[in-house]
Amino acid sequence: MAVISSKIFEEGRAAKTMGKPDSANPYEAGSQESLDWLEGYTADEPEPSAAGPDEN
Repeated sequence: MAVISSKIFEEGRAAKTMGKPDSANPYEAGSQESLDWLEGYTADEPEPSAAGPDEN
C-alpha cells in the first residue's frame, strides 16, 4: 500500500512504540490519513500470507 504522508506514518509508528492501541488512530476511518497512520502502526508486523500456515 502506498503511503502518502510520511509524517502521519511516523505518528502511527510512534504510537505503537509507546504501547498505544490501534484504536488511538486519530484520523477518520477510511481516510488516507487513517490508512497512513495504520501503515506506520503495523510496519513492524509481518505481511499476512494467502497461503495457510502449513503451506509456507
